[in-house]
Amino acid sequence: MFYTREQLEALEARFLAPYACKSSETKGRAYPEDESEYRTAFQRDRDRILHTTAFRRLEYKTQVFINYEGDYYRTRLTHTLEVAQVGRTIARALGANEDLTEAICLAHDLGHPPFGHAGEATLNRLMKDHGGFDHNKQSLRIVTELEKRYPDFPGLNLTWEVREGIVKHETEYDVADASDYDPALRGHLEAQITNAADELAYTAHDLDDGLRSGMLTPDMLEGLELWEILKESVGWRGGALDELARHRLIRRLIGLEVTDVIHTTAQKLRESGVKSRQALQELPYNVIAFSDEMARRNRQLKDFLYHNLYNHPRVVRMAVKADRILTDLFTAFTAEPHTLPLHIQGWIDARGLERAVCDYLAGMTDRYAIEEHRKMFDPKTRP
Repeated sequence: MFYTREQLEALEARFLAPYACKSSETKGRAYPEDESEYRTAFQRDRDRILHTTAFRRLEYKTQVFINYEGDYYRTRLTHTLEVAQVGRTIARALGANEDLTEAICLAHDLGHPPFGHAGEATLNRLMKDHGGFDHNKQSLRIVTELEKRYPDFPGLNLTWEVREGIVKHETEYDVADASDYDPALRGHLEAQITNAADELAYTAHDLDDGLRSGMLTPDMLEGLELWEILKESVGWRGGALDELARHRLIRRLIGLEVTDVIHTTAQKLRESGVKSRQALQELPYNVIAFSDEMARRNRQLKDFLYHNLYNHPRVVRMAVKADRILTDLFTAFTAEPHTLPLHIQGWIDARGLERAVCDYLAGMTDRYAIEEHRKMFDPKTRP
């Protein structure tokens, strides 16, 4: 005996909130397909994302610290998994669709290039006369065009709701361009959950990695309201910050943030009176939100991380190196396309030279980009 897709859809209809996305009510796929016998459409989408080449490459793409700086720092992959875990927790508590939330969380950074936001800024500069570069748009291109896994269609043929969630991904560092996905409507509940889970996860784990690296110290955090609350709540009185104490503090930070989002959002949903997905997306504000007090505390912590971690000389020096590596490769490849691998050369007629080179660079891991640079510019290295 097993649960059929129809039974799983019936469970969704029975237990999910009226404004959640139901897999049985999906707007569908770009190319018609027979649906799975025992997976909902959103479960199938999640599985397809998980098995992509782009997803595996996230293991060796920078979050804040480049991969070779240590085995314990977050990578773009572990960040993505933490976002998915937080997203599922929030979705379950609010009666949203966990499978849809997880699918969007797993896909939200597929388009990130090597070297984190520094790499994205470099590619956008290099492509300014050729359509620019944005990792949200690149994530959508990956799942709709670039991944080649099926004989009957390009990309993964994901449902509308997953694609809409990717397109409408917005955080402090990400701005959505939803021109082809009902731009007048806000992201659905699961898309909004992904946005909050992303911000929550990277703030917590960047603080964790900063403390682990020694680039941030407890003394530097003294006076930050959220830090003082964390210390008091776990009973840490200062002094040397050992690994166990750091884990307790970061765990408590995530718990406080998630709890605040859930309670604040539940109140906003009650006050809004929405009874459908459409009504929720037509609201003039996002329902997924922190309380005003927590938002103020988070702003203080984010400003601290910006000034003391993201602008730390070690991080900035790596950003300068990243800019040089990607700029050198882009310039060399566009000047002489025959230096590109043969399969990349095959992209040029359909995509144009600059976009083909950009796609090649964006798909690289940190270490592959470094190695390609060495092969191109070190005369003692075999090309």
